[in-house]
Amino acid sequence: MAVKPWWRETLETVLWAVALALVLRTFVVQSYWIPSGSMIPTLQIRDRVMAAKFWYRFSEPQRGQIVVFKFPDDPKKDFVKRIIGLPGETVEIRNGAVYVNGENLNEPYVRNHDSMSMEPTIVPEKHYFMLGDNRPNSWDGRFWDHRFVSRDELRGPAFFRFWPLSRIGIPK
Repeated sequence: MAVKPWWRETLETVLWAVALALVLRTFVVQSYWIPSGSMIPTLQIRDRVMAAKFWYRFSEPQRGQIVVFKFPDDPKKDFVKRIIGLPGETVEIRNGAVYVNGENLNEPYVRNHDSMSMEPTIVPEKHYFMLGDNRPNSWDGRFWDHRFVSRDELRGPAFFRFWPLSRIGIPK
């Protein structure tokens, strides 16, 4: 068997690495940068998270998950928010408190509350209602023209914060 020249070995290795990276980024995981304070204190400005793009092929989205999704009013943008309302549920906000199907939602991740109210709204089938954790400073489902996020627009749950190193871990 003939030995390949070094330049060919290097070129093949680089091409395989690029192909593998493209497959992983397209179908498995992708990193996202947090540009705003809408998820403070859970996610800070300039945090970087990984989203599992394959996750919702095998399981249903759950209330409380932090999710990366295509912004319904401009699908070229990706947003990161928390799932609050599931398909078929009624979501209402009274003086900043969130109610799902008439029950006050326990939200220990919200530290910055506002006094906003929202009429009871039914989440359409195959859609989700999203809110940021930093309610006074979050552009979320309360304000969008298309109030709900379609299941098809979900990229995946943000399962791991890898930057900054001092905050590495699982965002909750």
